[in-house]
Amino acid sequence: MRLKELKLHVSTEGLKVDIMEGEENFAIIVSHGVAKMVKLPLHGETKIITHQGKVKRVKFDEGENF
Repeated sequence: MRLKELKLHVSTEGLKVDIMEGEENFAIIVSHGVAKMVKLPLHGETKIITHQGKVKRVKFDEGENF
């Protein structure tokens, strides 16, 4: 699974992410108190699909240079 759930700090109501952990591009999606991180593809699109104000799915359309 590409989505990695992140732990929210209830006491501070915050999210702490180590951006130096990796050299890859990533996005953080937060919806209704749940935060998830997803690595972005080298070549392609990442679409966040919502329904009734909630994130329902994340779709990937990847390609490769010839």
